[in-house]
Amino acid sequence: MNRTAELGQLNAVLPTEDGAPVVVSVCVVAGTAGAGKTSLVLHWAHQIRDRFPDGQLYVNLRGYDPGQPLSAQEALRGFLPALGVPADSVPQDPDAAAAHYRSLLSDRRMLVVLDNAATAAQVRPLLPGGPHCLTVVTSRSRLSGLAIRDGARRLTLGTLPEPEAVALLRAVTSGYRAADDLGELAELAGLCAALPLALRIAGERAASNPHLRLADLIAELRDESALWDALSVGDAEEAEAVRTVFAWSYRALPEHGATLFRQLGLHPGPEFGLRAAAALADLPAVRTRQLLDSLVGAHLLEQTGPDRYQFHDLLRAYAAGLAQQEVPPDDGQAALHRVLTWYLRTADAARSLLAPGGEGTALPDAPSSGMSEATRPPSFADHDAAMDWAEREHTNLLRTVGAAATAGHDELAWRLAVVLWDVQPPSASMAQWLTAGATGLAAARRVRDATAQARLLTCLGLAHQRVSAWAESLECHQQALTIRRAADDREGEADSVNLIGIIHLRRRQLSSAAARFEEAATLWRAAGSDRWAASALSNLATTHYNAGRLEQAAACAQEALAAHQALGNAVSVGNVLHTLSRLRREQGDPEEALRSAEQALDIALSLRDQILEGYWLLSLGEAQRALGRPTDALASYQRSADLHRRLGNRSREAMSWQGAGETYQELGRPEEAAHFHLRAATVHSELTDGWHEALALESLAASLAGTDPVAAGRHRSRALRLLAPYEDPRAVAARGRLEG
Repeated sequence: MNRTAELGQLNAVLPTEDGAPVVVSVCVVAGTAGAGKTSLVLHWAHQIRDRFPDGQLYVNLRGYDPGQPLSAQEALRGFLPALGVPADSVPQDPDAAAAHYRSLLSDRRMLVVLDNAATAAQVRPLLPGGPHCLTVVTSRSRLSGLAIRDGARRLTLGTLPEPEAVALLRAVTSGYRAADDLGELAELAGLCAALPLALRIAGERAASNPHLRLADLIAELRDESALWDALSVGDAEEAEAVRTVFAWSYRALPEHGATLFRQLGLHPGPEFGLRAAAALADLPAVRTRQLLDSLVGAHLLEQTGPDRYQFHDLLRAYAAGLAQQEVPPDDGQAALHRVLTWYLRTADAARSLLAPGGEGTALPDAPSSGMSEATRPPSFADHDAAMDWAEREHTNLLRTVGAAATAGHDELAWRLAVVLWDVQPPSASMAQWLTAGATGLAAARRVRDATAQARLLTCLGLAHQRVSAWAESLECHQQALTIRRAADDREGEADSVNLIGIIHLRRRQLSSAAARFEEAATLWRAAGSDRWAASALSNLATTHYNAGRLEQAAACAQEALAAHQALGNAVSVGNVLHTLSRLRREQGDPEEALRSAEQALDIALSLRDQILEGYWLLSLGEAQRALGRPTDALASYQRSADLHRRLGNRSREAMSWQGAGETYQELGRPEEAAHFHLRAATVHSELTDGWHEALALESLAASLAGTDPVAAGRHRSRALRLLAPYEDPRAVAARGRLEG
């Protein structure tokens, strides 16, 4: 909100005939800024002075001053002489002084500004008794008591709007730096919470280092451990001013509220829920909520939703500094261990619903005295409730892994990384988990836990696979296979063999893939794991389909589908339906192909799994094209491309573009078709995926045949070279088309 709009809010309380005070609530993160909002109120008071012909009274109550706040009695010693009472005649008794003050104002029309108030009790004796005066109270607290008992109207003034914050940065750096990027200036303003003083400090640092890129300053600000140093420009008083304003509010907290504020500085993320805070504090949820409400009331914390809270970066850095300085090390380690364990146990409870067939995670032993209410994980009513929690806490869970490893809690670190793999939302980026997974693997190696290492290597292999990093994926799975064979873990060995087969499948090494899937199925059957043997059979069906051996693919797919349906494996059923959809389309039954694709997609949507949804939309688009429904097909390909872009899967995003290009070609729009085919071919080339690049180039050549036959011939030649290593029936057919 700009200054004009804020003045308009203040004007909205005029005229007033009931004498009710107006509480102007100034958020502490708005201001180090007390000064900025005070000047705003004084500016407004000057504008409307003609409405109060008997004058104005102003006092700074210093409610958040490092020293003692100004008492009402001290304020009255200033007000009464201003109203004509001789200084030596001011009553010494506070009640008598307040009564005399109210009697003097009863028939006057005055504006009273009570600035920087801490509590309602500090303000109440200074409220006029008559109906013709207006009292404006500014505070960093909500002063709810004034609203309840005295009918105050609350008006919350926010921080500087982004354009004004950016303008302030530009003003400070003008003449010292070349024009900085507007987006980076806006990001810097956001990191400073749009606080005028913090903006000036950051701006002066940028101005005094004209060759320091703004992006580098932003990176320093994002490093919470160096936040205050990054804001320092050599003037200790200015750097300390930011901290001082926070200290004013912090020192005004009651003891238990201050303790919780420090403990929250240990939380791995800036946003958290009630139960996580309760685990940190080791307090019941009801008591914790009361303390959190007091922090929200002091504007040291923001409530973002029911039982959800967050810090601004600056305040979080301040709380973290207090935790480091004032929390005894043993107490801090214990509090951090409690909240990390709470996240682990709660994530494991969610995992039991989100990945019920997966391998569980051994949890740390509960204390001999049992878990307290604060550390006991919640129960989830159903899959959706568990997924809601996982989506809400994803960022925090990512950070818990690093926090645990940094604090030396290696057992917690690797377990958190594993359970996060199982409960991460399908829409999450794999790149984020890869960092957490690597941290967890390092922790597992430090504690020499081979089983944990194999499990994390498997997860890392899958994560690399999802971002099309095939070499890294294969290396992880081979390391896991070595560990599992050494431990004589037959089921684990089968899992690694199957996953290596998938890498071969994706790289179109179809003979190697088929051999691995058959080996995995044999190992799983020997171990009595029919479910996973059926999964290997599904993969074998896909391998035969990719090779163009449709009859063998159909036989494997039908056998796998029956097994998965009998075992209730929803995801595996969807995978087979996806393969069957493609099979039926090529066998000339587009209606059945559509039915299978829609059934698969229904499964993905019911599981809220965007990885599966994005991939299975490809077979839906193919079936829609086969039925002459190009508009529906384009919508399916667009949705698939959007999902894969968000997930970071460039390979499948390019497959979506390929489908869109083929649809435009069928619509008689070759220029648009060529555009999508070229994009697909470029990405597949960058990913060294020769097979899919060749298919995209074949389609690109068809799109260009009528307008640029030379380029079309060049693309066909490259496609033929790319197809040369493949000898399966589908590759032979593709070469035949290109040569013809």
